[in-house]
Amino acid sequence: MVIGSGKIYLMANWVHSLKEKRMIVKSIIAKVHNKFNVSISEIENQDYHQTITLGIACISNDKRHVDRVMQNVIDYIEKITDAVIQDIEIEII
Repeated sequence: MVIGSGKIYLMANWVHSLKEKRMIVKSIIAKVHNKFNVSISEIENQDYHQTITLGIACISNDKRHVDRVMQNVIDYIEKITDAVIQDIEIEII
């Protein structure tokens, strides 16, 4: 069993309230969850309205598959939002 986990740090400078941020986060999570078979959630910085930290987890029996899925999720998030990806941490064990 191979487990891939990751954190994606996003910055949304135009967001002025937690309500706006929640709409963006819910949209990203719903789209990623519907397109890929991964677990995704906001995991940090819930009280800061311009920073978004998403956690992603993927399980498979093939390391290459996990790596490919994680990269596809990152690419997809980059396409569907105007938020800027600041940092990405990926761990595959």
